[in-house]
Amino acid sequence: MSEIILQIDGKDVAASEDMTILDAAKKAGISIPTLCYHEEIEAYGGCRLCTVEADVRGRTNIVAACLYPVQKDLVVRTRSEKIDRIRKMILELLLAHAPDAFDLQDLAKEYGANKDRFEKDSSFCIHCGLCVRYCAEVKKKNAITFVDKGKTREISFIPEISVKECWDCKECFPLCPTEALQAAFVLAKAFTFPLSFLESAPAK
Repeated sequence: MSEIILQIDGKDVAASEDMTILDAAKKAGISIPTLCYHEEIEAYGGCRLCTVEADVRGRTNIVAACLYPVQKDLVVRTRSEKIDRIRKMILELLLAHAPDAFDLQDLAKEYGANKDRFEKDSSFCIHCGLCVRYCAEVKKKNAITFVDKGKTREISFIPEISVKECWDCKECFPLCPTEALQAAFVLAKAFTFPLSFLESAPAK
C-alpha cells in the first residue's frame, strides 16, 4: 500500500492510504480528543469532538478526524480558535446529559466548557454508541440497542438476549464515558429478575 505524506499541526506525517486523519495523528503521537471512537469497532463520528480543520488545495473544511481519509498534501490543524470553540460547545451540550462524568469534566477543564450552560437532561447517555457497536461488532451478540429518536433516544438492553449473554460479560462497561450503561444494566436486571434482584439488594 502506497505511503502518503500529510501535515498535521506543522509536522510531516507518513500514513498509508487506508488511514483516517485520526489514525495518522495517533501514529505520530498527536492527540485528538474522542468519546465515541474505539480501535476495535468501525468509526462512528457521533460525538464530533475529533473535529479538525483540513485544508485541501487551499480550501478549508471542518471534518471529523475519525472519518476523514488521509490524502496527499492534506494540511490538518487539530487546535485553533475555531476548533476549540466548536469542542467547547459540544462539551457543554454533552455535560447537560452527564455533568458528573469524569471524562467530560477533564475535557471541560481543558476547553473551558461550562457544565451549567444548558438545561440539564437526566438521561446520562451522550449517545456515543460505544456499547451498542461493541456488542454488535466485536461480541456479535446485539444485546444492547438504541430506542426512540431525538431527545428521547436512549440505550436499552434487550431482555431475551441480555439474560443469556450480559451477566457474565460486561466488557462494554469500561467503554462507557458516563454511568448511563451501568444504570441501564441495573434497570434491565431489575425487570428481568425482579425477585432475585430485590432479594440481593442491600438493606437500608
